[in-house]
Amino acid sequence: MRILFVSATLVVADQITKAIVRNTMSLYESIPIITNFFNLTYVRNDGMAFGINFPFGIYVFSTISIVFTGFLFWYLWTIHDQGLVIRTGIALILAGAIGNLIDRVFLGSVVDFLDFMIGNYHWYIFNIADSCVTVGMGFVLYDSLILERKRTPQTD
Repeated sequence: MRILFVSATLVVADQITKAIVRNTMSLYESIPIITNFFNLTYVRNDGMAFGINFPFGIYVFSTISIVFTGFLFWYLWTIHDQGLVIRTGIALILAGAIGNLIDRVFLGSVVDFLDFMIGNYHWYIFNIADSCVTVGMGFVLYDSLILERKRTPQTD
């Protein structure tokens, strides 16, 4: 499946950028790129989305990620005849899940470094894998809510 190439490429890009950050920045170091809008800020997240954490969370999150990744592989395989939008969305989510799973398994936490802000408001610091999941969910929602209506005949 060519769509898995998209996932693999994004996992590699995610891991390369995280390795660059780990090897060139100190933990909690922040480098302004666009003043008051975008910094590279090196943090580690041992929880899940938005820093949610609890005891033994790394094991729980890793197990959930492994199961979820297996499900996504299976699902992507079963929808091989579906549209490009839904397949791309699932491939992006899969890439994000794998990228952050690699960090959890080998580093014990996820490397985050993309730090956007407007004035004093900061978004949560994230990485390429997180972006893949977010954009992938957008594709899946677009397919489910917009394109599915166009595919399904409307009855009155």
